[in-house]
Order: sequence, then C-alpha cells, then structure tokens
Amino acid sequence: MSSQSISTRLKRFVHRNGPLQVGLVLAFWFAGQSIVRLTGLPVPGGVVGMLAVLLLFATRWLSVLSMRRGAEWLISDMVLFFVPAVLAVLDHRELLGLVGLKVLGVILCSTIVVLAVTGLTVDLCFRKR
Repeated sequence: MSSQSISTRLKRFVHRNGPLQVGLVLAFWFAGQSIVRLTGLPVPGGVVGMLAVLLLFATRWLSVLSMRRGAEWLISDMVLFFVPAVLAVLDHRELLGLVGLKVLGVILCSTIVVLAVTGLTVDLCFRKR
C-alpha cells in the first residue's frame, strides 16, 4: 500500500468523522491555552488556538473540510453553552427587575450604535471607491 493511498484514506476518515473533528477543535484550543500559560500572553487561549488554525488554513497545511463537520456540530448546539449564563441570571434576582431593564437598555443602545457606525463606515468606504 503506497503512502499516498494511506494519506488519502486518513484525509477521508478525518473529513467524514464529526467527533474526531470536534476533538481537533478542542486540541487547538488546548494548544492555544498551553501557549498562553507558558508565555504569559495577555490573550485568551482560544484566540491563540484560533489564530493557529487560521495560519494553517492560510498556508493550506490544514483543509477546511478537516474541521467543518465538528465546527458545525458545535455551532448547532451553541444554545447549550449559554445555560450557565441563564443560571447566573437566576442567581442574581436583581437582574430581573429595574436593574436588569437598565442593563438591557444599555446593551440594546450600544448594539444599535455599533451597527449604525459600522453601516456608515462601510457606506463611506464604498462611496470613496
């Protein structure tokens, strides 16, 4: 059996195996976290891992298909990652009253401002072109 056919079979196996791809995503997160701990960088480990994945994609050492199914599975179950945030709100009952409405107002206003400024900036850039 040639090394090319083994490489092709391994690629096909990775491209079709969702749980293995989730493990690959977690491995990059863990590697990024380890780099941050060793170097003392003031950046989250997930960001460092994401930059490593981006670098591997850009240099074509890693195919997007090698992580697509695992990433799609994680994104489809993203609601489960927000359960701790909901439990935190339940622990802080003051967020369900007037204080919570004020916080919600600030979040909504800041989101609208960011969207408006981004839209205006994009519009200005297109007009200058």
